[in-house]
Amino acid sequence: MTRIATRSYPFRESEMLRQNGVHPVLARLYAARGLTDVKELSSELTAMIPPSGLLHIDAAAVFLADAIAARKRMVIVADYDCDGATACAVALRGLRAMGADIDFIVPNRFEYGYGLTPEIVELTAREKQPDIIITVDNGIASIDGVAAANQRGIEVVVTDHHLPADTLPAARVIVNPNQPECGFPSKHIAGVGVMFYVLLALRAELRKRGAYETQPQPKLDNLLDLVALGTVADVVKLDANNRILVAQGLKRMRAGRMHAGVAALFRVAGREARSANPFDLGFALGPRLNAAGRLEDMSLGIECLITDDEGRAWQLAQQLNDINLKRREIEADMQDTALLHLDAFEPAESSTICVFDDSWHQGVIGIVASRLKEKFYRPTITFAPGAEGWIKGSGRSIPGFHLRDALDLVYKKAPSLIDKFGGHAMAAGLTLRADAFDAFAAAFEEVGRSWLSQQQLERVIETDGPLEDAYYSTSFIAELDGQVWGQGFAPPVFCDEFRVVSQRILKERHLKLLLEKNGARYDAIWFGHTDALGDRARVAFRLDANEYNGVTKVQLLVEHAEPA
Repeated sequence: MTRIATRSYPFRESEMLRQNGVHPVLARLYAARGLTDVKELSSELTAMIPPSGLLHIDAAAVFLADAIAARKRMVIVADYDCDGATACAVALRGLRAMGADIDFIVPNRFEYGYGLTPEIVELTAREKQPDIIITVDNGIASIDGVAAANQRGIEVVVTDHHLPADTLPAARVIVNPNQPECGFPSKHIAGVGVMFYVLLALRAELRKRGAYETQPQPKLDNLLDLVALGTVADVVKLDANNRILVAQGLKRMRAGRMHAGVAALFRVAGREARSANPFDLGFALGPRLNAAGRLEDMSLGIECLITDDEGRAWQLAQQLNDINLKRREIEADMQDTALLHLDAFEPAESSTICVFDDSWHQGVIGIVASRLKEKFYRPTITFAPGAEGWIKGSGRSIPGFHLRDALDLVYKKAPSLIDKFGGHAMAAGLTLRADAFDAFAAAFEEVGRSWLSQQQLERVIETDGPLEDAYYSTSFIAELDGQVWGQGFAPPVFCDEFRVVSQRILKERHLKLLLEKNGARYDAIWFGHTDALGDRARVAFRLDANEYNGVTKVQLLVEHAEPA
C-alpha cells in the first residue's frame, strides 16, 4: 500500500525565513525540513563546524605531526565502498601534501573480511612494514585487528563514523563523532568527512609548529570534490554541515576544478560536470566506484581518484564503467531469483524479509536487498555464501526500524545465531552459520513484529503539498537546483489534483501524460509504471526542466498518483 501525505510546516518559521529574504516556496520547504535559521543555509566554508568539536582530534593531529617529523611509515586501510575510496584518496593526497610517507592497502573483501581484521594487519605488516596504520571509514569495530597491530608494535589511528559496540578498540587515537562522549554536533558526517576534518586539525597543528613560515600551506579545499562524492554516495543525512561540504564540492565540479578521476567518471557516465548535482554523485559516479569494491577490489577506484594523469584516469574510469555493467547484469539475475524465492511472499503476513541463494554474489547482495526493500517496503536482508559453512548477509531498512539495533537484539537473545554484525540504522551486514539461516530469519521476523506497526509498513510518499501556478517555471527549477537536496533533506515533491488530458505508454515501460490544472497544461512522465490513470488524478511529482530540440520546458516527474 502506498499513500500520499503532505508534510506539515511551522508557519512562523517559514515566515521568518521569508522575511529574511528566502524565496517564499523555499521558505516553506525549509521550514518543513526542520530548518529554522537562515544561518543554516550558508554553504560557505566559514559556516562549517570547527574541527575542535571532534573528540580526540587534537591528539590525532599532534600524533600525526610527530609521526611526520619522525619520518614514520604510514599505511591507510580503507573500507571498500565509495566513502572508503574517497576517504582513502583524501587521506593520501592531504597527508602527502603535508610531508607524510604514506601508502595504502585495499585487501580483497572476500578473503579478508570487513574492517581492520587480524588477517589484514598481517598482510599490511608483510607487504608494507608500516609504523602506523590509519583506518578510514572503518575500524571502530576492529577490536581484534587493533590488538593484532599493537602486538606487532604498529600504532593505529582509527577514523570512522560507524556506530561503536560496547567496547572500543585499543587504538592510539580514535576520531569518530559517534563514539561515547564526543560532542560533535554533526553525528551524520561520512567517513570521508571525518578524514577531511583530521587533515584540517593536522594542518593547524603544523602551522602552530611553524611549518608554513617559509612555504605556503597546502590547500585542503581542493579535496572537497572527493568529500562531496563520498558524502552523497554514502547516503548519510545531509544536515547543515554535510550540506556545506557537498555544496562546496559541487561548486568546484561545476567550475571544472576537480580531480582528473572525478572528471573522468562524469564523462564515462555521460553526465555534465558543469551542471553537477547530488543526484549525479549518488546515482552515476558513486555506483561506478562502488562496483569495483563489490566485484573485484577497490584499488582500481582509489587509483582513479589519486592519479593526476588525465589519460590514466580516463582508462581507469572506463574499466570501472565495464565492471559496473557486469554488476548490473549480476544484479538483474539475482533479483529475478529473489523474486522466485518470494513468489509466495505475503506482505500482509510478514514484517521482514530474509532470502538466501547459494548462487548469489556477496558483493551485490546489498543492492538486491535495497531493491527488494523498495518493492515490498519491508526491512530486508539478503544472504550469499561466504567462507566454508558460513553465509554473509547485507540488509536495508525502512524508517522506524533501526537495523543495527535489531541485529543486536537477535544477538543478545540468541548469541549462537550471529557470528558478527555491524552497521547503521538503515543498512547493516552480518555473518551467520549456513545452518542457522531459518532460525535467524524467524528471530529477525519476531523483532520486526514487535517493533513495526501496520502503519509503518505502508509506504508514505511525503509531499510538500500544492505548488502555486506561478512557480511551474524553469526559473523556479533553477532556484531549486541551486540547493543541496538528498538523504534527510528530501528533494521537494509537490502534490495536486489534475485533469488527465491524455496518456500513452512509452517504450512499453513508462506512462507519458498530459495533465491540466487551472487551464495550464503540463507534460508529465511516470517512469516504470504502465497502468492507466482515470480522468482526474491526485499526483505527487517532482519538477524537471526537460531540454528537447534546444527548447527547455517544465516537465512533471510523477512519483505516485491516485484517483482524485
